[in-house]
Amino acid sequence: MSHPDSRIAAVRRFGRFYTQRIQALREAYLDTRFSLAESRVIYELATREAVTATILGRDLGLDSGYLSRIVRRFEADGLLARERSEGDGRTRMLRLTAQGRAAFAPLDARQDALVADMLAELPDAAAAEAVAAMRRIETLLGEEPARGWLLRGLRPGDLGWIVARHGALYAQEYGWNQEFEILVARIIAEAMETFDPACEGAWMAERDGVPVGSVLLVRVDDETAKLRILLVEPSARGLGIGGRLVEECTGFARRAGYRRITLWTHSVLEGARRLYARAGYRIVETQPFRGFGQELTNEIWQLDL
Repeated sequence: MSHPDSRIAAVRRFGRFYTQRIQALREAYLDTRFSLAESRVIYELATREAVTATILGRDLGLDSGYLSRIVRRFEADGLLARERSEGDGRTRMLRLTAQGRAAFAPLDARQDALVADMLAELPDAAAAEAVAAMRRIETLLGEEPARGWLLRGLRPGDLGWIVARHGALYAQEYGWNQEFEILVARIIAEAMETFDPACEGAWMAERDGVPVGSVLLVRVDDETAKLRILLVEPSARGLGIGGRLVEECTGFARRAGYRRITLWTHSVLEGARRLYARAGYRIVETQPFRGFGQELTNEIWQLDL
């Protein structure tokens, strides 16, 4: 698949910008005795117990001859030792020596300081957004996504995020029009105007300081609660966030004394429906629905507590 010249130019422009910001093109990286490639090699050795040259070269994408020269120099300088593998005496493992770890420490500290200074130029929210954008690039280009995330309560700005992300994602993934975003805004407004933390709950999922998911549990009557506006960002799917948000609602509802939870969804929302089914919900009602610019099928699901 070909890509527009503007996209190619944008990627190349970002590459030039970022290599300049991290001083990657200097002969001595961060004013140390190591080049950028050598810095990457010593970092990998410092953060692993031991590794073969073959695996190290593969992971870093380095030519075997070039890597061999770096390894020989590190060995001559006393930074690196070769050891026989316990499992296979024919295999040599590379490991940093104490001298190598001492040489790595100031390099690592300078790298941390460089990034800290770069992020310090930004307000906290912008810094978190920049980190999340970098994480998203890693994921899209094939890196295994980091799994760290947390659940928290609502903060200022979260309600606007919920409305905006529902509107944008459902338009992108299902072609729904702004009627849906308006509905979500109405649901949020009605829920928050009478929100009672004793019998209602609201949770946000956060990753690298940026929201990636949401859910509300609102009171219908003394025996019934309703799960509303469950959302997980595409970049955070597959991490267990959706299931955890549903579990939080279930646990809260039981503690609050409800006898059941209901929810409203649509047959096209297959990912959400799988979450509900795994949590024990069952469909109790369906009906055709014309809305959000689509012909849909409404579904009412229920979980008996």
